[in-house]
Amino acid sequence: MRNVEQVSSVKSELLDIFMSMEVVEHQQRRKSAALRNLRARRGIELHNEFKRLEQDLADLDADLDDDLIQ
Repeated sequence: MRNVEQVSSVKSELLDIFMSMEVVEHQQRRKSAALRNLRARRGIELHNEFKRLEQDLADLDADLDDDLIQ
């Protein structure tokens, strides 16, 4: 009977260790995904900002050309 209790205790301990490892891995995956999403969002924002700046410069250049013609 004592042997069965020890085996049960070891099983329980192994299950606890496994579950804690799964939790840590899940947290790491979640953090990695959040970091990837943040980088992607920042990349998109940077791309849009460059596009706005290019458009602003093109508009300014067109305005200057119009002023020179007049």
